[in-house]
Amino acid sequence: MGAEIKNQHLVEETSPVSSEARSLSECSQTKRPPWWSYFWDYEPSRTPEETAFVRKLDISLLTILCLGYFIKNLDQTNISNAYVSGMKEDLQMNANQLNLIDVAWTSGYVIGQLPSQFILTKVRPSVWIPSCELVWTILTFTLAAATTSNHVIAIRFFVGLVESIFYPAAHFLIGSWYKPSELGKRACIFHASSAVAGMFSGYLQSAVYTGLNGTLGKAGWQWLFIMDGLISLPICLAGYFLIPDLPENSRAFYLKEEDKVLAQKRMNEIGRAPRRKLGWSILKRVFQRWHVWLLAVLYIIFINTGPSSSINPLSLWMKANGWSVTLINIIPTAQSAVQLVTTVGFSVLSDYLRNRAAVMSISTFFGFFTSLLLAIWTIPTSLKWFAFFVSRASVAYGPLAMSWANEICGADAEERAVVLGIMNAAGYAFNAWLPLLTYPTLDSPRFSKGFIWSTAAFGAQAVITWTVWALQKREIRREESKSGRGGDREDA
Repeated sequence: MGAEIKNQHLVEETSPVSSEARSLSECSQTKRPPWWSYFWDYEPSRTPEETAFVRKLDISLLTILCLGYFIKNLDQTNISNAYVSGMKEDLQMNANQLNLIDVAWTSGYVIGQLPSQFILTKVRPSVWIPSCELVWTILTFTLAAATTSNHVIAIRFFVGLVESIFYPAAHFLIGSWYKPSELGKRACIFHASSAVAGMFSGYLQSAVYTGLNGTLGKAGWQWLFIMDGLISLPICLAGYFLIPDLPENSRAFYLKEEDKVLAQKRMNEIGRAPRRKLGWSILKRVFQRWHVWLLAVLYIIFINTGPSSSINPLSLWMKANGWSVTLINIIPTAQSAVQLVTTVGFSVLSDYLRNRAAVMSISTFFGFFTSLLLAIWTIPTSLKWFAFFVSRASVAYGPLAMSWANEICGADAEERAVVLGIMNAAGYAFNAWLPLLTYPTLDSPRFSKGFIWSTAAFGAQAVITWTVWALQKREIRREESKSGRGGDREDA
């Protein structure tokens, strides 16, 4: 008996499984987990202080990031809604000019990515992020004054430039405060706010078109941008106070000193290194590893599985079939509802299984199947509606990919910052021109080659997902072999 106890202690000391996981396992043997443990954090080893701390993060950091992503996507979605609600006719736009508006935004978005990640090492996130939000809010107001398509194209370039900072910076912040058992849900809740923006934009445009069209001599689509700016302004100002920076340098008014110590302790326990100042030497270290190469390819494929953000095939199909402006703005919001539910649902499943690749593959399957249906096209109308709506289940792949990258690069904070930026920049660098070939507006509403492309792209997405999974497993085995440790390890 004494030998058994000694061996048990030896295994506990050498096993790479975290103390958090052991405590959860021990508790599960004596007490059945509550029903809500399948949907939200359930960590019996958490102290009341840590529980209260995580709740503070959810109320402050997660909320302000969700609101920031909401206004970013409200701005993007409003371009598409404005186009089908009178902007095309008022500005005498042809079909290709909508594509050029996308190219302008994407070009600015790509150019701003990596410089922003470097600026984050010099300027506090609580200053840099809200300041960029304030600039894009001002630019959104100016869209209401545009009188030609060239004005819109120029403004959208600068909007893309300042919006480029937000998505990778937000994922970097989420990955700097939350543990793996918490990360996937928060990243996907953050991303799901884009679906809320898509729904809200449709309802907002419908209400504005009905109630404000012609008021003060401005069209409904112009009022849409004015309302967008009015919604965005208080959110970007709140960011100056609610974004807590990072555990090692936070000065947030709502975090006590013991909260900051706890935050650093939590990150140390999972091996997530604190940030140091970035220099150009980091690029050599990053590009010598497989992480940046394959994760960039993975994200390039994801971003380009469908059309650009300003083109909604469902809206254009409805417009071609003579639906009213009001219904064209309202009915496609059901797509955002599907995106919202599946993104949150897949994130819960991902954190519960601790296997990102498996859940990302479920999301990929929905994209592949619905794209195949639309590529065939000559299918019952009800099945076509199904394909348009359920295709949004594929969007959950993106935030799970970012969570996965946070974990794969967790031991090197500088690499994590650069890789997240490169993933997003590379994805949108291709998105600046590829949709012009795959989903040109002139092909509306059929988009024959576009849906065929999407079907093939989702197949490639499945292949790259499991390639990354295999390489990550090999890397984990090598690390365990070097340290002389065995045992099980949680899936990323």
